[in-house]
Amino acid sequence: MKAYGKCCNKYLSTQLLTALSRPLNHGAGGPPRFPSHKSHVSATYLVPSCSPMATTDSQQKFTNPSNYSFPHDRLNRVLRDPSKIPLVLVACGSFSPVTYLHLRMFEMAKDYVRQNTNYEIVGGYLSPVSDMYKKAGLLSANHRVEMCTIAADDISTPWLMVDPWEAFQSYQRTAVVLDHFDHELNTVLGGVQTEDGEHRNVQVMLLAGSDLISTMSEPGVWSHEDLDHILGRYGCFIIERAGTDVDQAIDSLARWRHNIHIISQLIQNDVSSTKVRLFLRRGLSVRYLLPSRVVDYIDENNLYIDEAAAAEKEKEREQQQYKKELVISCIKAL
Repeated sequence: MKAYGKCCNKYLSTQLLTALSRPLNHGAGGPPRFPSHKSHVSATYLVPSCSPMATTDSQQKFTNPSNYSFPHDRLNRVLRDPSKIPLVLVACGSFSPVTYLHLRMFEMAKDYVRQNTNYEIVGGYLSPVSDMYKKAGLLSANHRVEMCTIAADDISTPWLMVDPWEAFQSYQRTAVVLDHFDHELNTVLGGVQTEDGEHRNVQVMLLAGSDLISTMSEPGVWSHEDLDHILGRYGCFIIERAGTDVDQAIDSLARWRHNIHIISQLIQNDVSSTKVRLFLRRGLSVRYLLPSRVVDYIDENNLYIDEAAAAEKEKEREQQQYKKELVISCIKAL
């Protein structure tokens, strides 16, 4: 037994030294990160017990960021065609930075809605994700919300707005974000009305790229409850992107196929925030990939320039933490 113990200790020591000398390789996305639950809030509202999101206690509290008010200045409160269903499109994402493709999605959706559905768009929203999402290249919420606001003001889409609710608090699931919009539009504002004064509830739907629908079709990435809530209760409009097999993804989501609308890009546009950040780090021009005023804002605030250095420091910190945990684990095993 003593000989076995010495052999085991020698083996563990060898494995420890080997592990400590080996560089970490978590893949391009880095190690898994979990959102913080800290937030600064000043108000709450309750979801009625009839809502699919209600808890067993019949009411669920939602938090509002400090000094928050729901933007609705560009919302069309009167339905032009009473035979149509009022629709609000919500695009959730990092928007770091917001690009012309993000904005173009709303115009493509507008054409599709007019030609293929019984909806009438009364509003659209960019909803930047919380800082607690901890995604690589994610700039602070203040900058991202400001860039989205500049972009929305800089284009000729009169019904596009930016809602900062999701950005300035702890990480919120997409299902909860859509519930927030439904609550603000239909409960707080009372929906919209026809020219004759008839009240109509607004249908909220998610607007996203085909990469999102691909993740939804992957087992274990999304909970079944969230998928049923997002695709069943609300539905989505998906913009096709090159390199994504939408048909295969849709096959895995056949239960909600009636509520998933696929929009083809007649003119392919593969601009992405990731590519824009890469250009900026290399000192290349991004003009005409983003609205001009967003480019000016990035230049004025020297954004994304230090991203590579910050990423390297974060990687080094995680590597040191990993080694520390490994040492403790091996010591306990000894």
